[in-house]
Amino acid sequence: MFSDHSTHRVEIKNLKFVTDEGIRFPKTAILTIVVPGHSNPVVELLGHIDFDEVSRHIDEGLPINLNHCYINKFSLSDYRKTRKLDPKQPVPIHGFTAKNAFFDSVAPLDFTYAAFDGKDFSLEHSWVFKGRMNFNYSSFSKTKIDLSNVHFKDGNFDFANVKVDESDISFKNTIFGTGKKDFQYTDFGTGKKIFTNLEFNNGDVSFVNTVFNDGDVSFKVARWGAGKVDFHFAKFGTGDKTFEQAEFGNGAINFRTVEFGRGKANFNRSVFGNGDVSFEGSELLEGKLSFKKTVFGKGAFSFEQAEFRNADVTFERSDFSSGTLSFYNSKFKTLSLNSCHLDHYTDIRLSFCKYIDLSNTIVRDIIDLKPYEFVEEIETINFAGMRLIGRIYIDWEQNKVMRLIESQADVNHRLRSEQYRTLKENFRVTGQYTDEDLAYVEFKRHEAKADLKDSIAARPVSALWMYPFYGFKLLIFDKAGLYATNPLRVMLAMLVAYVFFSITYVFAELFTTASILETVVHNETATLVGKAFYFSFVTYLTIGYGDFVPMGFTRMLAGLEAFTGLFLMSYFTVAFVRKILR
Repeated sequence: MFSDHSTHRVEIKNLKFVTDEGIRFPKTAILTIVVPGHSNPVVELLGHIDFDEVSRHIDEGLPINLNHCYINKFSLSDYRKTRKLDPKQPVPIHGFTAKNAFFDSVAPLDFTYAAFDGKDFSLEHSWVFKGRMNFNYSSFSKTKIDLSNVHFKDGNFDFANVKVDESDISFKNTIFGTGKKDFQYTDFGTGKKIFTNLEFNNGDVSFVNTVFNDGDVSFKVARWGAGKVDFHFAKFGTGDKTFEQAEFGNGAINFRTVEFGRGKANFNRSVFGNGDVSFEGSELLEGKLSFKKTVFGKGAFSFEQAEFRNADVTFERSDFSSGTLSFYNSKFKTLSLNSCHLDHYTDIRLSFCKYIDLSNTIVRDIIDLKPYEFVEEIETINFAGMRLIGRIYIDWEQNKVMRLIESQADVNHRLRSEQYRTLKENFRVTGQYTDEDLAYVEFKRHEAKADLKDSIAARPVSALWMYPFYGFKLLIFDKAGLYATNPLRVMLAMLVAYVFFSITYVFAELFTTASILETVVHNETATLVGKAFYFSFVTYLTIGYGDFVPMGFTRMLAGLEAFTGLFLMSYFTVAFVRKILR
């Protein structure tokens, strides 16, 4: 009908006005509204009643019906003064409706210490053009509270310290102007709390110490303007808490130490402005907290010391913009950052979490997983599909990396190998060369198993050669030298091979026709064992003095030993140089 920029004038006539409901008012208010951009003003006829007559209804315990009425005064403080009541004495009101009404009061609209009971309270589709509305310390008992589709041009709205008992309350589609909206210390009872599509506009909004109790609470598609939004110490009970598609302004958003109770808390597809966002010390006893596809601004996002030990928290496909992100010393059942863009410092030094999902993330800065002030209890982390452009601060032993990856359920060897490869590259960049070697070995082990399974799955007949080939790689590359990461392991493998060939020569001469002949007369008499170990030594190291010559079967054995010795010496050189060069 009109906008915030409309102007109006009112003329009160001593003419009776009858509403469509048959309610009679002694006077008629002629409301002329000038709408910008319209040549002709809009004229509305409304009923009008003096506040003295309203006070008489209160005295007699009658319901107050101001539907389609022009209201230029409503003050329970004045009512108490005229009745010589204590300023804080509750005033019983057995029903109050002012639907499609027009409030135009210079003084505050005072509902303080009102005691509404049994009947509806409704301002549905009304315009509060002038007048700050104050419900401080009011109470509603078994009353349906309908504040939907109301336009408060003056955004100063006081609903603090209100007690709601067994009553539903709705602010659906309501619009507030600029000003402070205060719901501090209000107890909303166990009924439905609906703030859907509510326009808070500019100004601070406070739900500090507000008690929402059991029952669903909906701030779906609610919109906040510039100003601080404060839910500090608010308490929710069992039920769904919905902030889906809500739009927060650029002021600070404070959910510190909020108790979310039990159930789902949903911030999916919400948009946060550039102010800092804090859920520090918040708590969800059981259920799920979801921020899927949520967009965060440039401010810092803090989830430090949060208590969600029995709750799942997900930020799947959320955009964190340029703000830092911290979960320091928090406890989660599961934490999912799946498919998020982590472009700035992200602190995931949790004190407890069963499962952290970092799969398919794009990391351009630092992910910090290395605790130093407490002992972390993290069972599993999923790095699958991570695009690591930045760095991960993580320690192989301190973070128990193998357990984090090997404990993943329903993850094949290929995905595990890719995760180890990602960490291997990360350790190389951060200079953690020992950890790099450990990650590289696990990467190669899982890669070999994945190649084996994939080949057999594609061509079952390939098992005839793939298993022997896998066994060869397992023995030579893995067991003999941990993929050239451990020179001492290679030296041990060299010693084992040397002893094996030496003993084989002994048994070959004892139980076969093969032998090792002397081509040079020695001063001392060589024993069988001594001759075998000496010949094995010069053959293994490819020295080849020629004073002993293999005969029969030992010829082939000597050639194999020479190749083995040459291979393992080269293997040792590679492993040793690799260590030295770093």
